[in-house]
Amino acid sequence: MFIWCAVLFGLGILSFLDAILANNEIFGRVSSVFFMLISLALLIRTSTKHKKQRIENYEKRIFSLEREVATLKQAERELEKY
Repeated sequence: MFIWCAVLFGLGILSFLDAILANNEIFGRVSSVFFMLISLALLIRTSTKHKKQRIENYEKRIFSLEREVATLKQAERELEKY
């Protein structure tokens, strides 16, 4: 994620310098495509990280619920003895 942000920042600086120096030959055509592709990659990366985090939270919740069910079953078995 840091690399993507660094590339985006570098392109921003180069585009800014190109606009200041008025040599809009290279970045006038290419920078918008690069910015669009990198921002798309950041969006995809962020959304997959968000989905992965949500799945991990579900797995933790399932694990805790399974432990709770096991504890309740054990308590029920002990009560049946009496």
